[in-house]
Amino acid sequence: MKLITQYELANLSLEELHGVYRQVFNALAHIPPHTLERSNALGSLENIGREIGNRHNR
Repeated sequence: MKLITQYELANLSLEELHGVYRQVFNALAHIPPHTLERSNALGSLENIGREIGNRHNR
């Protein structure tokens, strides 16, 4: 899994952000621990969560 950046997330709607979060979260269950793929998924979740939070604070 590639890291999803805040730049990529900036153009998504709030509904799309929640959908992407759900997809990454579900994929995380199938990614082996201690891998770059897992680190990227966790980083992506952090970026998506941050973007959702920013939208709610506007």
